[in-house]
Amino acid sequence: MVIPVYDKNPVRRTPVVTYTLIALCTVVFLLGPLSGFTPSYGHGHALQCEQAVYFDRWGVIPGELFHGTLPVDRLPLPQGCPPPPAYTKIPFLSVFTAMFLHGGWLHLVGNMLFLYVFGDNVENRMGRVRFALFYLVAGYLATYGFAVAHTDDTQSLVGASGAISGALGAYLYLYPRARVTSLFPFLFFIPLRFPAWMVLGFWFVLQWLAAQTARGGPGIAYLAHVVGFAFGFLCAWVCYRPRRKVSLVIRSTQGDIPP
Repeated sequence: MVIPVYDKNPVRRTPVVTYTLIALCTVVFLLGPLSGFTPSYGHGHALQCEQAVYFDRWGVIPGELFHGTLPVDRLPLPQGCPPPPAYTKIPFLSVFTAMFLHGGWLHLVGNMLFLYVFGDNVENRMGRVRFALFYLVAGYLATYGFAVAHTDDTQSLVGASGAISGALGAYLYLYPRARVTSLFPFLFFIPLRFPAWMVLGFWFVLQWLAAQTARGGPGIAYLAHVVGFAFGFLCAWVCYRPRRKVSLVIRSTQGDIPP
């Protein structure tokens, strides 16, 4: 419903972390079974089976975060797929690997566009190391926030949107008046420029409303977006809110002594 394409908010230095994340997500997708550039995964029904096993192995399954790794016979594979070979999976680490997987070209391009438009300014404000840590923490909290509400869900959850939502929340607090050029599909994709508080506020409201009606099963993890966004906004508020300067005056019996 909201497609940001440009923000009029210059950066002081190259956002290395943001560009690296975009590059890693793109490379992982191109090497995966959904890109169409890796013929070794096969085609037709065999390709569908490989895709399901790929996401089950490297994506995060909410139920596994609380109940342990699912046995092979309980994995949600398409009908007629042979049992996958045994592999070792650590559910906690699957949250990390899932941040670099995407379910299709539109999923990848949409997430990377949001990260490109908003991530660079947040990285410039936080610094590269702190932004990288912030991004990972936002991704983990968003995933676990979704998993808490879907403890028995066996569908794979993939994508960087939870972590990127954290960057959006931080951007909203740090640059609420920055002018963001966006496309609105319901307005025939006409490019319009609005302040960030309107664009991101509208986006958050849509995610919140969608999360109230979303049910378990395949689909978009709107609740993960809400949790990531809320964390990013609160984190920026705690770390970058204006501090009041307090001037102390020491008094003695002989008069005021300046500090």
